[in-house]
Amino acid sequence: MKYDNDFWTKYANTNDSNYNEEFSKFICDLALSLRAQTVLEVGCGTGNDLRAFPENFDVHGLDLNDHALEKAKQKLGSFKFKKGSILELPYENSSFDLVFTHKVLNYIDDNDMLDAISELFRVSRKYIVNFELFGEDEDLISPDGKSRYRNLYKRWLDFKVKIISNVDMHEEIDPEKSRFNLLKKL
Repeated sequence: MKYDNDFWTKYANTNDSNYNEEFSKFICDLALSLRAQTVLEVGCGTGNDLRAFPENFDVHGLDLNDHALEKAKQKLGSFKFKKGSILELPYENSSFDLVFTHKVLNYIDDNDMLDAISELFRVSRKYIVNFELFGEDEDLISPDGKSRYRNLYKRWLDFKVKIISNVDMHEEIDPEKSRFNLLKKL
């Protein structure tokens, strides 16, 4: 997997200004409605999406960027943050009730997508949620080749999951209207 540390460190430095309170509330409310006791965000960055969770909730965040993780730990000291790759999640099988990504799979190379999805499936006990920018044919988003639209519905068909939701987010919650895929692990 190609990882551009400088790109993600710069992203982490501006990430706080991109905080979306509505999205953070949405993911927290979703976890509560699904009765999730443990939550993992893969590609958590500085922890913005986790900010609405109460301090006593069992929340975990994983990212490859040390700078982003330090910022997340400073903001959300009661949560558990760890450095690691989506391709080899440093957790046991079925560790979390809810595992989610938010515009992370858009940055994973095509060659690594099956491994990334397999790892999300492996560490989930009950639910997997993806919020990714959608494209039927997974075309490039940016001309620099760093990101692609994703069709997660198609990619999850080969796994033992029930697809509960496959809709675009409302723009008041996510102005980019990422695709909301909610999966129940069978």
